[in-house]
Amino acid sequence: MASYDFIIVGSGIAGLYSALLAHRRGSVLIVTKGSIEECNTRYAQGGIAAAIGPGDSAALHFKDTVSAGAGLSDEAMVHILAEEAPLRIRDLIEMGVPFDTVEGEVALTLEAAHSVPRILHAGGDATGRHIEETLSARVRTAGIRVAEHTLVTEILVEGGRAAGLKTLSALTRKFETCTCRHLILASGGAGQLFSLTTNPVVATGDGVALAYRAGADVMDMEFFQFHPTALKLAGAPPFLISESVRGEGGLLRNVDGRRFMTDYHEKAELAPRDIVSRAIVSEMTRTAAPSVFLDLSHLPAALVLTRFPQIYRQCREYGLDITRDLIPVAPAAHYMIGGVRVDAWGASSLPGLYAAGEVSCTGVHGANRLASNSLLEVLVFCHRIVEHTGRAGRAAGMTPAQRRRLAPAELNKVTSLPDKSRLQDLMWRYGGIVRDGAGLKELAATLAAWQAAAGQPVDRESQELRNLIICGRLLAEAALYREESRGAHYRADFPWTSEKWRRHILIGIG
Repeated sequence: MASYDFIIVGSGIAGLYSALLAHRRGSVLIVTKGSIEECNTRYAQGGIAAAIGPGDSAALHFKDTVSAGAGLSDEAMVHILAEEAPLRIRDLIEMGVPFDTVEGEVALTLEAAHSVPRILHAGGDATGRHIEETLSARVRTAGIRVAEHTLVTEILVEGGRAAGLKTLSALTRKFETCTCRHLILASGGAGQLFSLTTNPVVATGDGVALAYRAGADVMDMEFFQFHPTALKLAGAPPFLISESVRGEGGLLRNVDGRRFMTDYHEKAELAPRDIVSRAIVSEMTRTAAPSVFLDLSHLPAALVLTRFPQIYRQCREYGLDITRDLIPVAPAAHYMIGGVRVDAWGASSLPGLYAAGEVSCTGVHGANRLASNSLLEVLVFCHRIVEHTGRAGRAAGMTPAQRRRLAPAELNKVTSLPDKSRLQDLMWRYGGIVRDGAGLKELAATLAAWQAAAGQPVDRESQELRNLIICGRLLAEAALYREESRGAHYRADFPWTSEKWRRHILIGIG
């Protein structure tokens, strides 16, 4: 049985960056269920937010983040994020990430709900791919061991702390056990819960499900962010049309050609994501149309081609020239705001277990993530995790939360498990952009029964389905409990925001 100082689950930016930092402190193993290149990071188009430009400041970045968070952002955590951002950007530059520049200075752009341009990007709209390729090359050069095509089936808990993992090779079907001093979950989100998502097929909520079953607390699972603008075209998969497109001046029009966002918010296309998503759904419903349209035709073609080469090429494959054609778009599941509850040093409620990136819940994002804060959160809190592992006894308090427990499921309600598409359709219908109590009750009950009926996984497909069912149930139960609308959580039967619900919902089995 192999033993390491650090085991890191996941090979996106959180896993790779953590591994490179941890490598300086001891032995490291990265465990990833696909290849090292399969992750959400590659699909991050917009970039990374950091207050490094003229007229910007950590205080202004803090203000914008808290404003987007709809009253639930942990202000201490947001201060950490905003103040440490420039240092972590410097880390990426020193590691060789080729951020775009103008006359020798890092280029900055504007995105929705930011007060000033503060978004760094690379390759125009290929930021995630450039970061992933840079860090993965460094991991390979450093000789860090990577166990690819390896599923984590269980977190080992000994003496009340995380002690290692049980794994299953997706290639050989062989189970193995490995131990560690520090276990870091960097496994990403759960976009595959929904039938329409910008996430790749690997985003199945594995880390949250593993941590929950091991006894760690999860928080804010009702808040799932839907990106307003994913390509909606027959025969094409949902493809993210970056927030930066609207930041550069792209306009949203309904099927009648009318610009409509001015009817919904004073910031129009640059309103927070939850508002834009619901506005689009409202227009689609009102006009009985399958999409709305993003219009870039009024922008200089050279600007569009330079800033969005990846989006341009992808749309051209389906016959769209975004410099002149309207882009059909609709909301799609994009980012899991909730996750494994962690403190200011990335530590979960289970000693020895840390979480970073989309799998974690720091409280930074509150009820609605500010665009391009996700990659930044990864950098800041991965650095703090590795720093904390070298400082024995140093810890920080966690955000206060309302504790809940899931009721035991009744096994006799189902005789067989669904396929993934059935789960995704049910989640989209009852746990999507607009929810209500009746639908959430049906969703929660169905997921509870499926969870009870799930056996031990024997391959990647059954492992991912079990994890998605657990994550879906955590979302449904939290959304049912929160009887208000706030940020990314909207209840048609409770369409107002209530001060008494200005609190976090925490779910654990302990």
